[in-house]
Amino acid sequence: MSALTILPSLLLMATSFTRIIIVLSILRQALGTAQTPPNQVLIGVALVASMLVMQPTYEKLRQEAISPFIAGQMAGDLALSRGLQVVKTFMLANTKEADVIAFADLVGAKNYAKVADIPMSIAAPAFVVSEMRTGFEMGFMLFIPFLVIDLVIASILMSLGMMMVSPMLVSLPFKLLLFVSVDGWAMTIGSLVQSYGK
Repeated sequence: MSALTILPSLLLMATSFTRIIIVLSILRQALGTAQTPPNQVLIGVALVASMLVMQPTYEKLRQEAISPFIAGQMAGDLALSRGLQVVKTFMLANTKEADVIAFADLVGAKNYAKVADIPMSIAAPAFVVSEMRTGFEMGFMLFIPFLVIDLVIASILMSLGMMMVSPMLVSLPFKLLLFVSVDGWAMTIGSLVQSYGK
């Protein structure tokens, strides 16, 4: 039961979930569809995409730590240490070096000789900050086409003298048409999954 209470924190701190849910939330905002798709659907999509991204890491974790521990071939502390090393390798492979340096400076740590020497107390916050930054960068790139549509529709309505008509109301069908016609959900999820190093 104690382990279950920290699972949400592990999901946010050590997987690709944070970046994916940020991008999907910004995408929904850019589309201007308010609560469509609902939060539960976005979280479900983010969980499935996170499972795709984390599959190689989970397989390595199972082979190097979980299976030997269950088979009684490895002590618990060694299995935990190896498991954390596997997760930390994934995290640092997807963390910007500047974020690692920033958190190392915060705790007064010196330069590390190799990646394996970086403690989890620095790797975890650096990974989360890096994920948030990358998520906002990707969200910004997704936002631009929809912003252009909003501006064009607003300009057209203004030139026609239709000041009382909401540009958001008119631009929504065009944004949805554009997004559906380019198979936006598949492209977005595919780009998110491919944005991670193996």
